[in-house]
Amino acid sequence: MVGRLVLVLGDQLNQTLSALAQADKTHDTVVMAEVADEAAYVRHHPKKIALIFAAMRKFAQALEADGWTVAYTQLDDTENAGSIVGELLRRTAQTGASDVLATEPGEWRLIDNLKDAPLKVQILPDDRFLASHAEFEAWAEGRKALRMEYFYREMRRKTGLLMDGDQPAGGKWNFDHDNRKAAPDDVTVDGPLRFEPDATTREVLDLVQARFGDNFGDLEPFWFATTRAEALQALDHFIANALPRFGDYQDAMLNDNAFLYHAILSPYLNIGLLNVTEICEAAADAYAAGDAPINAVEGFIRQIIGWREYVRGIYFLEGPDYTSRNVLGHDRALPWFYWGGETRMNCVAKAVGQTQTQAYAHHIQRLMVTGNFALLAGIDPAQVHEWYLAVYADAFEWVEAPNTIGMSQFADGGVIASKPYVSSGAYINRMSDHCKSCHYSVSAKTGDKACPFNLLYWHFLDRHRDRFSNNPRMGNMYRTWDRMDADKRKTVLAEGDALLARLDAGEVV
Repeated sequence: MVGRLVLVLGDQLNQTLSALAQADKTHDTVVMAEVADEAAYVRHHPKKIALIFAAMRKFAQALEADGWTVAYTQLDDTENAGSIVGELLRRTAQTGASDVLATEPGEWRLIDNLKDAPLKVQILPDDRFLASHAEFEAWAEGRKALRMEYFYREMRRKTGLLMDGDQPAGGKWNFDHDNRKAAPDDVTVDGPLRFEPDATTREVLDLVQARFGDNFGDLEPFWFATTRAEALQALDHFIANALPRFGDYQDAMLNDNAFLYHAILSPYLNIGLLNVTEICEAAADAYAAGDAPINAVEGFIRQIIGWREYVRGIYFLEGPDYTSRNVLGHDRALPWFYWGGETRMNCVAKAVGQTQTQAYAHHIQRLMVTGNFALLAGIDPAQVHEWYLAVYADAFEWVEAPNTIGMSQFADGGVIASKPYVSSGAYINRMSDHCKSCHYSVSAKTGDKACPFNLLYWHFLDRHRDRFSNNPRMGNMYRTWDRMDADKRKTVLAEGDALLARLDAGEVV
């Protein structure tokens, strides 16, 4: 009997994967491959590449120990075909198999590649998510606005997480109001659990350094978990040490602390080492035991069964053209300081610097610092999208694109966000200690020391007035602008123009 090929991608490292569940380990061959097409279609952070390759190699070893036949191709294998489809064709020739079982990839590009392959490929649903495509489509049908909060409530009801019968635990669905405390004076945890690279990981690090050492980002020190056992340890560490204060300070930012009380579990969740249910149940159990408050646990669970599930639903609902949307017509090139070039804006320098060293920044750094600046400055959303996809260890297109194109850049025209997420420097000052040591003055609205976020905030609102002035959530912004002295408005716009001109000229901003 000639078996089938079972494709397992680098972000599908879970033994309950639908393709593995429907396969027969006595006859079928698992195909896994480190290929140039996936490693280089954007200039991924070296840490991200190393995480995926090391985890892939160890997952392949675990499958073999479980009795599977695994055809594994390393990146530097001289026979490497360079693409997923190429590797499937090569393994077809070797094994005689003509059928392929695959779990649906999380990117339209790869889905199309598999569908167009000269092979019989059966693409199975990715059931690692709570909501199927059909379930999300049914929820979305007929709604004027697809707001995450209402979808999230459905997921709470479906899972029973933080529910008292048919009512939310604590009497409210959302405790976000309690999760906006400014940066603490000190942080009582040392960040996520770190792991020393073993021999397998060290081989991967050497390979990545040789092949991708020129990519943006520091490869070492490398401390990510690369096995399920390690990822479970990282989960336990977060629940015990950081979750109790996660809620209070989840929006805060500090110059000298990259992690605060954040979990840093999304890389492991997104490549398959952890699953949604076990993470959320661990957090809910901590609340039930009195070890973590409701605002922390609800906020954490909402990010996973609410936001994460919701943006995946949006990505597949909106279709392959989603990443090319640009309703605001923004076309400015991504500034060089996103790739580590000099900037005098301390908040941006800290977010980008942390991204460079850790392949990580939390949601407020992504949304309200680097994303906010890109939106205010009119940066081409396709370039912003590619940057986020490249530089973060947890970035895969199904989750990254809606966060960037929709939530961050409003390039989808409001599919996700009811208004653009723009702010002046005041918000960053409230949530961080960045402004105290910045070249600019956050209190200066005009002049040489004016915070660029202040100038560009009003510049953005003015140039997009036709689109946003009637937005009920933005009325106060425009009323404040209109009450400003006419000469002051003229100065703000002129200085905003000058700032953007310096940006275009490559000058340090």
